[in-house]
Amino acid sequence: METQTIADAVPVSISDPVNARILAVSEDRIGGFSADPIEEISRLSGVEADTVIERIAAMLKAGVIRRVRQTLLATSLADGALVAWQVPADKLNDAFDFMFQQDPFSGHVVIRSTDGATAGSRFRLWTTLKVPQGFSIARHCELLARLVGAEAFQVMPAKCLFTLGVGHIRRRQILPGSMSEEPAVVTSTDIVELSPEQWAALVVIKKEFSPDELQRDIWAPRAALAGFSKAEFLRIAAELAAKGVIGRFSTFLEHVKPLQTGEKVTQYNALYHWAVAPGREIETGRQVGRFHIMTHAYWREGGPDFGNVNIMGVAHGKDKGLLLEHKKAIDTHLSNLGIEVSYTNVFWGGRSEIKPSEFIPSEYVRWCQRWNVDADAMRKA
Repeated sequence: METQTIADAVPVSISDPVNARILAVSEDRIGGFSADPIEEISRLSGVEADTVIERIAAMLKAGVIRRVRQTLLATSLADGALVAWQVPADKLNDAFDFMFQQDPFSGHVVIRSTDGATAGSRFRLWTTLKVPQGFSIARHCELLARLVGAEAFQVMPAKCLFTLGVGHIRRRQILPGSMSEEPAVVTSTDIVELSPEQWAALVVIKKEFSPDELQRDIWAPRAALAGFSKAEFLRIAAELAAKGVIGRFSTFLEHVKPLQTGEKVTQYNALYHWAVAPGREIETGRQVGRFHIMTHAYWREGGPDFGNVNIMGVAHGKDKGLLLEHKKAIDTHLSNLGIEVSYTNVFWGGRSEIKPSEFIPSEYVRWCQRWNVDADAMRKA
């Protein structure tokens, strides 16, 4: 397909050389909070700042970029988990639609399958879930199970993180076995407490940017929206960064669905599973997380239904065979280190939708009211 353009003829294809340079940076290389993220993208990509704004705005208007936002490490702001759902086949797509459209606390919603009947393969629907502080994940999942007709579910909170990023464009050229010189850094999932002014700033920090909001002084309007001077806003943002709740400034592309240009960023979404001996989880996770292909890696306990898996990771690509080669390289590396794996598997993503999980406590109360649920009954015991 020919490169698609908007009215002012700005290229919006991800294969355009300038756009590719920008996206290779803007997807996941602007870590933490930056007072001028546009300048950071410009500096790292070698593209003039005005062009960065023009191109990102054009791709956002065209639907090639699905959102631009400052991400947060919500694992430090709300209880979270990966949840696998066993849903009757005739209810699976309706359950998918409900999780995506009606539950703002469910983020990634994916229908997965395995290559054959393996441990956990009857759990087809997978979601990420954040429940605001003070409320219960278990009670939320019990309510969702009733609403969608799920027969069973498995809640798998992250004990710690080893990798959390996207970067699909720059990962296209990564070869199996490519890894960093040092093991991945361990990130805690401990919940932090915020002051009222920090919550107020956080609400506007996490809002998606519209094309018209993309400018050099990108935070001044957000500061005004929250009722702060820019200096106050930047001070509070620095406090939030110090608390470890700021993720990255990022442009998000679709993972699997075709872009408005007809292009596909990736074709396959692989959720790798490994079960290792208790006590070796952090060591193993740091080794898995050092491989450049990994967009996510974490320690989660799957339990007997999932072969007692405790290390999971996600990788994306356009070639299924190549993703299996990446996993083989990781398996070999673990074996060479003397890390015995008692169970391993790959869950392949099919239908998927992605949205940021809501984690503001007041929003949870409103949601409960919408479904005629007593919010107090949903709180932790």
